Order: sequence, then structure tokens, then C-alpha cells
Amino acid sequence: MDGLGGRVETTDVTSAGKRHFEVLDGMRGSAAILVVLFHIMGMPIAWTDDGQLLHHAALAVDFFFGLSGFVIAYSYDDRWNTLSTGRFFALRLIRLHPLVLLGAVLGLLSFLFDPFADNQSAVPLGTVLFDFALACLLLPHAALPNRWTDTHSLNSPAWSLLQEYIGNIAYALILRRLGTRTLGAVVAVAGLALVAVAMKENSIDLGSDWDTMWMGTVRMAFSFAMGLWLYRVRDRLPKIRLGWIAATAILTALFAMPLVPKTIPHGNGFYHLILAMGVFPLLILGGAHSEIGKAELALCKLAGRLSYPIYILHYPFLFLYMNFVVFKKPPAETAHLAGAAAFAVVLAFAWTALTFFDEPLRQKLKRLVTR
Repeated sequence: MDGLGGRVETTDVTSAGKRHFEVLDGMRGSAAILVVLFHIMGMPIAWTDDGQLLHHAALAVDFFFGLSGFVIAYSYDDRWNTLSTGRFFALRLIRLHPLVLLGAVLGLLSFLFDPFADNQSAVPLGTVLFDFALACLLLPHAALPNRWTDTHSLNSPAWSLLQEYIGNIAYALILRRLGTRTLGAVVAVAGLALVAVAMKENSIDLGSDWDTMWMGTVRMAFSFAMGLWLYRVRDRLPKIRLGWIAATAILTALFAMPLVPKTIPHGNGFYHLILAMGVFPLLILGGAHSEIGKAELALCKLAGRLSYPIYILHYPFLFLYMNFVVFKKPPAETAHLAGAAAFAVVLAFAWTALTFFDEPLRQKLKRLVTR
């Protein structure tokens, strides 16, 4: 069958010969775009909720962690008889780090040459370059002006990549060796820690700043381990089928729900837990079991390819947009046009970086590792 709802006639496979989870690729792209829109609305208003339409889109990070665990288990669980730990780390670095480096370069340039924020020029160049060196290593660095208290001031989304690296290291050294029941126990313990954070803070949108950095590890620990476990038990669970368009609509609606009023104790924290511990696993299962037609397949592949560059490269551009709105105080219509222009630039640059930098470089590095 053909068309959006039909069965794919040809199998789309990875470089290792495994079938792609096409809908999961598309969902990852949708979540990345929702994050960018969330940041465009939130950055100029210092994250107040007035004017924000995607109130919970920061939880896309938890969705990413869960997807990552699921896909890592799918890609590597059955390869360890021929795969060394060192080669696994090399493959993951090749997959992720080129764009980490590019994001650090963009963050450096956007800080040094921002035409709208005069106070940034007061920071000694040596300090900025030291922070840049740490950013290239994906390490936290001191907060810079107009960067709140972010642990990765030059490119804030890098905080979640650091957590991703921690999850990958834990998988290669420990988690892959655990039986399914033991892995389930790890998920349960991490889940209890996440519940404690949500009840204490009335949110799990934490981890990107110095005060809550450790809570980011709790978010990653639960969702990443849950993704690993979910892959192992997927065939024992109901085979939910969900197309990319439906999944995107669900994600958008969930992220657009208003914040739970403070008059309801822990209400927002409960909502976040429902998403991270209930809805996101169901969406991952639904995407993994879905089969789609050629037209939707092409869209999902493009969205999946662009998802990582969109996510890791968008912030430096939005810093410029934010400082324009905050320091120049343009009329609302001009600010909205600037936001739309920033969104278009992010998409265009993500595609350019993917096509002419990331994918060609990864191919060359893979050949070197193979040799």
C-alpha cells in the first residue's frame, strides 16, 4: 500500500543493516522544533509564563533521553560480542561531538560579536576563551552576562549533551550488562528520585543551571534507563501504533497545556511526572511499532536528520534575537518578525551544517575508525 497511512514498500535501514524507527526519527524532529519555539517565546521574557504558549516544552529533553536509551539499546545490545567499549565510545563521539564543537564556536562568535549587548564586551577575552575551551570539551563553565546561571553559557543546550554522555558511559560500562529485571529495578530507583525532585521543586524542568545541575542527572538517569528497559520488554507490551502526525499533535497539545495553578500543591510536578513516566514511554512504544507510507517516511527521515543540529545549534542565534528584543526594545510587531526570522535562520543553518559539515565529517571519521 502507498500513501500516508499505508505500509512502506521498501525497508529503510541503518548503516548497520537494521530497520530505522522512522516515526521515532520524525518525533525527535518535531520535539526539537517545539523546543526552539519554546525558547523563542521564553528567552526575551526571562522565562516568565506570560506570552509563553508551549509551557511544558522543556520536557522534550526527557523525551530525548528516553528515545536515546531506546535507540542505543536497539543499535548496540546485540553487538557487544564484536564491539569493544573503546569503539563504542569512538562511535558515539563521532555521532555527537562534531556539532558540539560547532555549537561552541557559534556560541563564542555570538558572544564576542553580539551587536546588541554592550555589557558582554566588558568580559576579559581570556575568560571567554577559557570558557570556550571548556565548551569544546562539553564541560560546565562560569555563567556569562545575559546567560542567567547556565552551566554552559556559550551554548546552553550542551548541558543535556553532557548528561547524554554520562548516560552512554553508564550504558557501556554497567547498564548493558544488567539483566532485564535488574535494569527495571534501576529504572524504579531512578523514578523514585525523579518523584522526589518533582515534589520538592514542583517541576522537573531543571538541570541547566548551576543550582539544579545534579537534578539534570536525575532526569537523564530515569528516562535513559527507562528507554533501555523499554526496548528490552517492548514485545511483551501492547503494540500501540501511532503515526508521526498524530504523535506530533499529541506532543504539541501536551506541551501547550497551561501550568497547573500553585493553589494545587505539587500539581505541576505531578503533570511533569505523568509526561516523563507515562506518556513519553507510550509515545516511544507507539512510534516504534508504527509503519508509515512513503510520503510520511520522507518527512520523518528529514525531521530525524535535522533534529540534532536544530537542537544543539539554535541557542547562539537566539541569544542575538533575545538581546535585540531586550536591549533595543523594538515594537511588538518588529519583535515578532525578529523571532520568525530567527526560527528561519535556525532551520536553514541546521540543514547547511548537517549537509556540508556534520554528515561528511562523520563519514570520514567512521572510515578512520574502521581502518
